[in-house]
Amino acid sequence: MLRYQIIPVTPLQQNCTVFWSPETNRGGIVDPGGDLSLIRNFLSENDITLEMILCTHGHLDHVGAVSELANELSLPIIGPHKDDLFWIEGLPEAAEMFGFQNVETFVPDQWLDDGDKVEVAGATFDVVHCPGHTPGHVVFYQPEDNVAMVGDVIFQGSIGRTDFPKGDHQQLINSITKKLWPLGQEVTFVPGHGPTSTFGEERRSNPFVSDMALGQIS
Repeated sequence: MLRYQIIPVTPLQQNCTVFWSPETNRGGIVDPGGDLSLIRNFLSENDITLEMILCTHGHLDHVGAVSELANELSLPIIGPHKDDLFWIEGLPEAAEMFGFQNVETFVPDQWLDDGDKVEVAGATFDVVHCPGHTPGHVVFYQPEDNVAMVGDVIFQGSIGRTDFPKGDHQQLINSITKKLWPLGQEVTFVPGHGPTSTFGEERRSNPFVSDMALGQIS
């Protein structure tokens, strides 16, 4: 069983997630968007050694500190899908627009595709390509712990925005209902913002993608 810690970062309170094996204290980090001092302090206080950085998608608040952290700790950058390259290439301009500091573009050591597997901290994560919020968005699913890192695909009571360049609302709905729901109702997910939830709870109550909202039940 892995341990997980959500560290909200940036003024947008993005859920950066550190996970690690309690047996080895080796782990990974998902979407370090900024506030590296908070991340460094947590890693130091818990004596955690990172093995890699995982990226769900290329938006500034999720990957703004990826390049700096990767260079600082000599970490490989894994993900997202290559269709988010244009977002990553545009990071410096986005950072200037929103007042983020020390943001650099980067090239992942590995682009991810649907069905790939990522091994880190002694565990294997399944990669699920879930376009819609961005075209290259991926989700990391860890079946043994029944946990998914879903970025901005779905939230407790909401779904990701699709009004950004190359966003697609129907594509996002399909990603959620055809790729995430089949993983199981008991899966706990860590969204890119806000509290955790389960796929089952969102199928019951989410006003955008519940079975009732989509007309699948009366």
